[in-house]
Amino acid sequence: MREEYDFSQSQKNPYAKRLKKQITINLDSDTIDYFKTQSKKTGIPYQTLINLYLFDCATHNRQLQMTWK
Repeated sequence: MREEYDFSQSQKNPYAKRLKKQITINLDSDTIDYFKTQSKKTGIPYQTLINLYLFDCATHNRQLQMTWK
């Protein structure tokens, strides 16, 4: 290792605002199976697909619309 490093030309991380935070969430098996199936079709990891879906909902301010049977 060097004794000193030159950070005079360094830049802030442009992705720092989009860093991910690990959480624990309980999802039912059918939901996980759905995203795992989509994962196989697209080649995108299922956790990334779930994140992309939730991000889309948040950015478009989608409101939950449910009817109970």
